[in-house]
This record gives sequence, structure tokens and C-alpha cells, in this order.
Amino acid sequence: MKLKAIVHEAEEGGYWAEVPAIPGCATQGETMDELLANLREAIEGCLSVDIAPPKPGANLRILEVAV
Repeated sequence: MKLKAIVHEAEEGGYWAEVPAIPGCATQGETMDELLANLREAIEGCLSVDIAPPKPGANLRILEVAV
């Protein structure tokens, strides 16, 4: 899976990045190498969050899709 991240230079030094495809997924690092490592970890964490199961009786289908 490939995702785009927007990298910003932090005012206090270092970098921070956000992943537009995953709202709320952002991280920071003092160096670009640290930022990349933190970004991979942040994306994995954001994608592994479980959502609440649907309420009983709802007319819904749950699909699990591998990408």
C-alpha cells in the first residue's frame, strides 16, 4: 500500500507530517530518518484502530478488505 504524506518543517526544528488519506494521522521527528520511522508507525497505528461493532438488528454488512 502506498500513501502520500505531507512533510512540514517545524518552527522549533525538525519535521512533522500528516497523511491526508487518514484523518488525524500525523507525527513528528527531529530528523527525516526519525520522521519516516515515526510515520510508518503512526500509519500502522491509525489503520489498526477497531471501530465499534454495528448495533444488533441494523441492516448492515461488514466486509473485510485486504489492500
